[in-house]
Amino acid sequence: MKTEQPVQAPPTEKSAESAPESPRQNEPRSGTSFAEAAMRLGGKSEDEARRMGAVDRADEQVEDLFAPQYQTTNSPVHLAIWDAKVVPALFTGQEESTPADVKKVMDDSIEVVLRHRRAKTLLGPDRKITETVFGDLAKVGYWGLLVDKAYGGSGAPFHSFAKFLTRMAMADPTVAGLASVHGCIGAVDPVRTFGSTEQKKRYLPKLASGERLSAFALTEPCAGSDLTALRTTARVEGSDYVVNGEKLFITNVIPGRTIGLVCLIDKKPAVLIADLPPREDEHFQLKKYGLHALKHAYNQGIVFRDFRVPAENLLRPTRGDGLTVAYHGLNLGRVSLCANAAGAMRLMMASMIPWARFRKTYGATINTRELVRRRLGLLAGFVVACDALVDWCASLLDRGYRGEMECVIAKIFGSELQKEAAIELFMKTHGGRSFLAGHMFGDNVHEYLAPCIYEGEGEMLGMAFFKSLVKKHGVDYFQPIGEALQKAGIKKPNFANPAHAMALRGPLWNYTKWYFRKWLQSWPNMSWPVMPRELGRHARRAAEWLQRSPFEISAAMRKHQLKLADRQCRISEISSRVQTAVVILCTSLYAARQADEILHQAADVLCRHLWQKLDGQRPSDSFFRAATRLGEAIADGKFASIAGLRPDEILMPYEA
Repeated sequence: MKTEQPVQAPPTEKSAESAPESPRQNEPRSGTSFAEAAMRLGGKSEDEARRMGAVDRADEQVEDLFAPQYQTTNSPVHLAIWDAKVVPALFTGQEESTPADVKKVMDDSIEVVLRHRRAKTLLGPDRKITETVFGDLAKVGYWGLLVDKAYGGSGAPFHSFAKFLTRMAMADPTVAGLASVHGCIGAVDPVRTFGSTEQKKRYLPKLASGERLSAFALTEPCAGSDLTALRTTARVEGSDYVVNGEKLFITNVIPGRTIGLVCLIDKKPAVLIADLPPREDEHFQLKKYGLHALKHAYNQGIVFRDFRVPAENLLRPTRGDGLTVAYHGLNLGRVSLCANAAGAMRLMMASMIPWARFRKTYGATINTRELVRRRLGLLAGFVVACDALVDWCASLLDRGYRGEMECVIAKIFGSELQKEAAIELFMKTHGGRSFLAGHMFGDNVHEYLAPCIYEGEGEMLGMAFFKSLVKKHGVDYFQPIGEALQKAGIKKPNFANPAHAMALRGPLWNYTKWYFRKWLQSWPNMSWPVMPRELGRHARRAAEWLQRSPFEISAAMRKHQLKLADRQCRISEISSRVQTAVVILCTSLYAARQADEILHQAADVLCRHLWQKLDGQRPSDSFFRAATRLGEAIADGKFASIAGLRPDEILMPYEA
């Protein structure tokens, strides 16, 4: 994508003419969504079916923003599983260079943070990032990275921005996170994607310059994963909307911010761009609470009482409503979370190595011990996996793909790997000192765990991933079966009953044809890039696993039928296994493109680690040897991207 274009601008039908041809086009949308139909056929209440239908329709409306060849059914993961087409080029990032002017903004932004860190002026007396830091970052263009040049920003490709966030996270994870809040899920993306020309001219220059920083007010006390439970309302009064309600867990919100406010207008979700006043008043108050995570940023609730917003601030998407706007920017935020995790885990590694060289047990430093070396080796694998997912997903978004399933994988694995690294590798290596005030783990443990909840809790997102994966298969083969059962008044089908078999003969014959075509299908010969032997083996094995997976997925749908939505544990488990295979494929392909042998070894260790989970096997001695050899090299300073990092000091060094 050219730098002057909006990041992740959905390709129009015309712009899609130059894209590669796709074998599959999405069918026209029907009035009733797949989720709503399945819920009703499955005997759910009218209210639950309606709520799930609203979410499903919002998803379809976001889908329709993208040209057919970039929609979910033509995404790399969907094609790999249902069409047995694993295209290696679709599972790797594109070779792109960051424009020189964008790189200067990025380099200058890093220097601003490092300068304040050296001067100990990054945080104020309240231990929050100071307004001075925000202002200095504004001067070098930090807040305008994702704003188009036409509106005073840098127009950075998202691929460049996402990789930059990993660098910024190594300087300060909170500052990195705030760039994502502002540019990805805050007001920048909604205005840039759904705003009118007048709204863009009015808001984007201020958001680019940092004159106005932004937040996104979506979550409410009763509305988190269930966005159909929104209660904040806005009613028309003269030339304004009058807002009443409460928001909760809103990052980067203080008086004077510009927010994307999700509310109900005439009982339908909508998004208003609202400028918060410079001080709290009777119409706008902040709800302050203690929050262990995000302790260096403001995260507060908002209470609106007859708060007025000009009617001209309403975003009017060409399709859909406020849920469409809310869902659109989440993919950018999910990739950003993974990028931040890659930086945070590098800080963990840079903290572990000096301690491992210093700490002695039974007369030898612990960097000579297998357990510590294995931890360092695994941590390197985690970092490379996150780098791979960020590179892959950000490139897909820049190429115009919706990338819903792929970005969900990046978010889930990035946050889960960071959690595992913090607890199982970082904390256990530092031992009891981890809990000292001033220690990087003790001071930041909630920061390491909280991303599992941000942008959607992991297992909930995993179920959403599964729904996106099976939706077309369900519409094609299982919804007709359910409709035939309902039409015939059959609640418990018995295929030995001729009347039941006759009622289902059409849909069952279609499914049987699909099943045997899939069974007899020969997998296409794939053109694999030149890869190190072990990485090539992992990639091909993962591709074969994905190509076989439709049988397991369809078997679960066949067994549970319209009750599958209630089998959350099974859905989550299958979803996790599919995601794991995708991560193996993506990581091995990414590492093979790197010239650094250490990265090859790290990817190999990570893939072996994931295969053990996927296959339910015990680690082999060969795996332990590979992981500990890698850990030894890392302890000797051979993980290049952490060179020069010294994030903390050794506390209580028990020196005489």
